Amino acid sequence: MAVSSSQKVTKNRQSRNSNSWIMKQARGILPPVVALLVFLAIWQILCPIGSQGLPGPIQVVQGAWDPFIINPFFDNGGNSKGLALQVFASLQRVAIGFSISAIVGVGFGILIGSNKLVYRSLDPMFQVLRTIPPLAWLPIALAALKDNGLAAIFVIFITAVWPILINTTVGVQQIPQDYINVKRVLKLSNKAYFFKILLPASLPYIFTGLRIGIGLSWLAIVAAEMLRSDVGIGFFIWESYNNAYLDRIILALVYVGVVGFLLDRSIAFIATKIVAEDPR
Repeated sequence: MAVSSSQKVTKNRQSRNSNSWIMKQARGILPPVVALLVFLAIWQILCPIGSQGLPGPIQVVQGAWDPFIINPFFDNGGNSKGLALQVFASLQRVAIGFSISAIVGVGFGILIGSNKLVYRSLDPMFQVLRTIPPLAWLPIALAALKDNGLAAIFVIFITAVWPILINTTVGVQQIPQDYINVKRVLKLSNKAYFFKILLPASLPYIFTGLRIGIGLSWLAIVAAEMLRSDVGIGFFIWESYNNAYLDRIILALVYVGVVGFLLDRSIAFIATKIVAEDPR
């Protein structure tokens, strides 16, 4: 059966669209892949097989292949767990601590940003507290809570709450005066003003704080687990260091970086679905 000219045009257009999509994806993927390969090649050259000190990528794969690479979910009981299970344990603590910090940070941020008297009263104290290094809180948390897991969750909370609180406060304070005038003209109730004006206008700032907070939470849990924990990716890194398993440490760092990247992108993705574009 002969193919009509319109069908040929349609097929050609579809082929061009497909080729265009493939080229677009290639342009996005190819540069980082090439950069990664160059980095691995340089690393391997600087750390050849048989050299002492830092292992190269080939030595890392050889040393950690069985069971940490091929079986990340193994569980031999006690502290002998695969990297996926160690990461999952850390993520559980991060989920609890970060959720509490998000609730407290957004709630207090809205309150402080909406009331000038409350802002003037609490801001100096918060500015002092936020400069305290997260791990400095760990001894206090251990003394008060008597539990390593709860202390780690508290460190996550106290680390993540400040960027969330401060960004939320700034977001509320930056609401345009025109929006406030709309509330007065329409005589909106406080509830309607909150859901129709204040919250939508503050969301970009809130999500900025959440992205910073989730990154700091992941950093804090790794550090806290290295000091006081019996499971988690930070504990795994510290135990590997004590036993001179550098290949396992490097593999764990890859896990830490990838998980941190995914956490950040997850918050950013949620923000794109919730935060409306600024019409101004």
